[in-house]
Amino acid sequence: MSNEINYKNNPLHGVSLKSLLIEIVDQYGFEILFAYLNINCFKTNPSIDSSVKFLKKTNWAREKVEVFYLYEYKCLPRAPYDQYTLPPRERIIPEDQVPGDPKELSLEDAERLCEKRVNKPAAREQWDEQSSGKNVDLWANRKKKSE
Repeated sequence: MSNEINYKNNPLHGVSLKSLLIEIVDQYGFEILFAYLNINCFKTNPSIDSSVKFLKKTNWAREKVEVFYLYEYKCLPRAPYDQYTLPPRERIIPEDQVPGDPKELSLEDAERLCEKRVNKPAAREQWDEQSSGKNVDLWANRKKKSE
């Protein structure tokens, strides 16, 4: 048996960051990329070369763009948990999953998504407060060992 992992089904396999960026910029443009990804290189004097330079230096931003490429542009189903924790280029895409057509994205959808992201932590905090009733220190009544 071989210990080699087959990444050939991953759409990122063999695709340079520059060519990936050209594809998604041609499809969506810098304005939509900024609206969805909130990465400044797509807003302030955007160009392919300056974006590639920034993304090569910044792992979190590059991974965010690669995830966008896989799941928005290539329309693959979301990764299972064991693959989700890996960087996008290291994910193994099952053989039966084939890339689809790019999703239709708009600035209005990006605004709704942004509002949803902002409201999510607030809703979680409200739920936490309701479910607990009050803040309780679970360790407060613990008996201390006698020395």
